[in-house]
Amino acid sequence: MTGPRRVAITGLGAVCAIGRNAGETWAAMVEGRCGIGRIESVDVSGIRFQNGAEARGFDAAAHFDPQQLDFLDRFAQLALVAAREALADSGLRLTPELAERTAVYTGSCLGGQSTEDAGFADLYRKGRSSMHPLSVPRVMANAGASHISMELGLTGPACTFSTACSSANHAIGHAFWLVRAGHADLALTGGSEAPFSYAHLKAWEAMRVVSPDTCRPFSADRRGLVLGEGAGMLVLEPFDTAVARGARIYAELAGFGMSADAHHLTQPSSAGAARAMRLALEDAGLAVEQVGYVNAHGTGTRANDPSETRAIRDVFGPCADRVAVSSTKSMHGHALGAAGALEAVATTLALHHGTVPPTANFTSADPECDLDVVPNRARVLRTEAALSNSFAFGGLNAVLAFRARAGA
Repeated sequence: MTGPRRVAITGLGAVCAIGRNAGETWAAMVEGRCGIGRIESVDVSGIRFQNGAEARGFDAAAHFDPQQLDFLDRFAQLALVAAREALADSGLRLTPELAERTAVYTGSCLGGQSTEDAGFADLYRKGRSSMHPLSVPRVMANAGASHISMELGLTGPACTFSTACSSANHAIGHAFWLVRAGHADLALTGGSEAPFSYAHLKAWEAMRVVSPDTCRPFSADRRGLVLGEGAGMLVLEPFDTAVARGARIYAELAGFGMSADAHHLTQPSSAGAARAMRLALEDAGLAVEQVGYVNAHGTGTRANDPSETRAIRDVFGPCADRVAVSSTKSMHGHALGAAGALEAVATTLALHHGTVPPTANFTSADPECDLDVVPNRARVLRTEAALSNSFAFGGLNAVLAFRARAGA
């Protein structure tokens, strides 16, 4: 290898509130279909908010036998199903040599939240003297990555990033750097999350940032975020290798940038977000004039949306008025550590199909969010490049830069 390699995205997998696979998820996004509804998996009668974006169509028993399920918290189930889909979608045949050179990098903010909550309920509420013997391997945040590597026989580097809402983007970005630098010849990367447990919902209730109805990013009447669950996975491989084997190349992952605000634990800084976007563009060798779409972090909170708007305007300058900006969290909810993965799938498919998914549930413009937010209806848009933003509590920012499929 004489220099950095271009990196192709050749496989996609997803499961979330609006789809059981990547195809269903994309179709729902293009339709602007919202997956937010009353939470069914937890008794929410004692919680101030009632709605979430659950993966209601996901049936674990259809994917795993009972013995497997003993070892798998829901977040790991989702990760495995999305990873299987992404690998199958890529059309790759995993030889022993390739398996040794394949990285598994995942993101998860919470790990096995439902297992942990159930165990503590047994101890503290029901007075039981012991917990499930598999509690620790079910709870650990790296369980998704570990089960993926074990099931598929992948013996290259494997790890999990836990950086709150930026977890998946950090995982994908570092996997991209590995493949680009030649330290891995393939990467299966993304994130998964299953946040619906009673204690965790009560914790979010205390933060007073969850909407009581739905998620309306960038709208003047937005009332907060809505939690979601799911997983997204991508297969990354050297562009030349993908071309040589005749693979379908959805898009090119071209750059990654990250920064820390060093500002506040929960209040965002537009300067930190802008720095991460600039670094992603620089890493990709892209000018702002080449970017036609930004998949926004777009949480629908009072604080995030104006701050992200300022960051985009700071980075794009006069070009900001012609850039399409949308938040797919308006449909699949805020999936925390999996959010960036679902949004990376959305951004990849937006470039592949030449269609930008909308910001759903939009009602009225906010002067502090004066961008083209693609309200309610998808838009046909062919563009050379796109960004996908993830900004986390703790001031940790991670931005991915994508190029549309080009010649070898």
